Amino acid sequence: MNLENTKAQMRKGILEYCILAMLSKKEAYASGMIGTLKDARLLVVEGTIYPLLTRLKNDGLLNYRWEESSSGPPRKYYLITEKGRGVLAELEKTWLQLTESVSRVSGK
Repeated sequence: MNLENTKAQMRKGILEYCILAMLSKKEAYASGMIGTLKDARLLVVEGTIYPLLTRLKNDGLLNYRWEESSSGPPRKYYLITEKGRGVLAELEKTWLQLTESVSRVSGK
């Protein structure tokens, strides 16, 4: 068993939920999201987050806007849509069910 691969797959599996949850509180740009995820000890690289943000936008769960930056090039700020809020609500229910189930199975 490749433990590191299994752990990486577990993190990837909850990444969409985490991104939608973050953006439900406030809009953010990709580098800021990566920093927030790293602070939460969810290690994510740009090669993972950018394709995911594009897919979520294409699915109608996110929109974005450009904003000039005083410290470099313009930034693309992502915002959650109403459809994204609906999906987030479903993911929250699923997450709660999963954590309860895992706790029951593991006895913790």
